[in-house]
Amino acid sequence: MSFLSLNNVSASYGSSQALFGVNLTLNEGEVMALMGRNGMGKSTTVRCICRMIPSSGSLTFASVDLSKLASHQASRLGIGLVPEGRRCFSGLSVYENLVAAARPGFWTFEKIVDLFPRLGERKQQIASSLSGGEQQMLAIGRALMTNPKLLILDEATEGLAPLIRDEIWNAIKQLKTETGLSILVIDKSVTELRSISDSAVILERGRDVWSGKMSELTSEITAKYVGV
Repeated sequence: MSFLSLNNVSASYGSSQALFGVNLTLNEGEVMALMGRNGMGKSTTVRCICRMIPSSGSLTFASVDLSKLASHQASRLGIGLVPEGRRCFSGLSVYENLVAAARPGFWTFEKIVDLFPRLGERKQQIASSLSGGEQQMLAIGRALMTNPKLLILDEATEGLAPLIRDEIWNAIKQLKTETGLSILVIDKSVTELRSISDSAVILERGRDVWSGKMSELTSEITAKYVGV
């Protein structure tokens, strides 16, 4: 069943148009990779979904018209965002970050600690004193604590050490296999995206240029639209 649907979505920053009729359909329980080189519109697409910028075209989530909602209303529908750059509440502790936006449901502080044991070890530590990888775990945990129906991960492993990257990818795989959560993930690692994603959409200059099952995504297509 179609869970998130973008049909002919366009968006601009002032006079500069960034998206030109993007189409995307994410099914319930599916993991989708949103791919493309830097500056092609991936984060802008996320901002449209989360209602951080205005857009035109049709945009629905769980049969609700997102275009009529403010960002906090979209979040309350069940959209959890792990933003690029982490954006943890730097002056709050790990525990305070996690409970600040918590909503009732499966995900509790204890469940987050099961997923990321480091956060339990650093429960009272101020977020700004954490390593980059620990802050990324905290950002993912914070989004999960809202008990979302859809989790959006925008460059969740960017700039992290290989061991930390592996830990985060393993956590995402665990979310897929154990929770059935719908996930939209943006990342540059094609290999890792192949290992977790059911489908993919590729953006090029603000337009979707390929979409389909991940198993159908060839190396020629990734070299053309995703490779350096």
